[in-house]
Amino acid sequence: MKVVVHDRLDAVGAPAWTRLHAQTRLHSPFLTWTWQTEWARAFAQGSRLEIWRVEDNQELVAVLPLYEAEPGVFRLLGGVHVSDYLDLLALAGREEEAWTALLGARAAATAVWDLHAVPAASPTVSAAPALAPAFGLGASAAVEERCPVLALPSSWEAYLEALSGKQRHELTRKIRRLAREVPDARPSCAAARPDIQTRVGDFLDLHRRSRAGKARFMDARMEAFFRRVAGALADLGMMRLWFLDASSGPLATFLTLEWDATVGLYNSGFHPDRASLAPGLVLLGHLIRDAIARGKRRFDFLRGEERYKYEFGPTAEAVFRVTIGPAR
Repeated sequence: MKVVVHDRLDAVGAPAWTRLHAQTRLHSPFLTWTWQTEWARAFAQGSRLEIWRVEDNQELVAVLPLYEAEPGVFRLLGGVHVSDYLDLLALAGREEEAWTALLGARAAATAVWDLHAVPAASPTVSAAPALAPAFGLGASAAVEERCPVLALPSSWEAYLEALSGKQRHELTRKIRRLAREVPDARPSCAAARPDIQTRVGDFLDLHRRSRAGKARFMDARMEAFFRRVAGALADLGMMRLWFLDASSGPLATFLTLEWDATVGLYNSGFHPDRASLAPGLVLLGHLIRDAIARGKRRFDFLRGEERYKYEFGPTAEAVFRVTIGPAR
């Protein structure tokens, strides 16, 4: 195994990166070439990059994309607050080989690798801590956050039946109430690049208006990032914009990401003047129903355990922070 460290993403290149991403266990949108490069462009300008590349007889086996978040501390490209699932990109089944090569190559380094948002099922969570001591390194894996995830049944009726009586009653009550008070409200979906580009302004407006914290999050730099990635991910079939539209204007919106028969609920917004009608929860019900109708197997609410997510009956799945550095 050969390990090479680059200081720029282009040293790997889009074609090689995309081929590798397609052969990993988790085809996370957050690890696509588009997301990674646009995130680095928006949020890592001026930061030192270390793109660790693992090869076996000129075959690309793995890439570990890091940036220096603070002196001596490197984190995964994608950041702590913007990307929900990050990890080493490695050929499925060869993750342990890749980690063995990486740990051996960095054994004498003093920097800390602080890897956030690693899914519980990733070999990184088990392999890195187990292998590190052999190279004089220390490593730990700890639960960082949890993602509520819903296993989808074969029909909407089966989904409703699986909810508790209270959950089912509240969801159907909200749907009926909004239909009664705003009878022209309809869900709509933008999935193609031109449609998403047409409606991304509506999404950003509702996102900012729904809560003060969201307005701070969606600053000019974040908006530019979202506008750049939206069309590219739409071309890959990985992004959709959903709205609950009415003649008076959109009432609620969701940005969803899709991969591996999964729909991920990434971001949202709603019209504050219509908050009493719970338009976001009503639209979320439509999203789940649509995912079931399209044969999706999982509805992932992504990181964060807000109470409203658990009203839809998901189960929490852990996301880990894996830290690797010199042994103490």
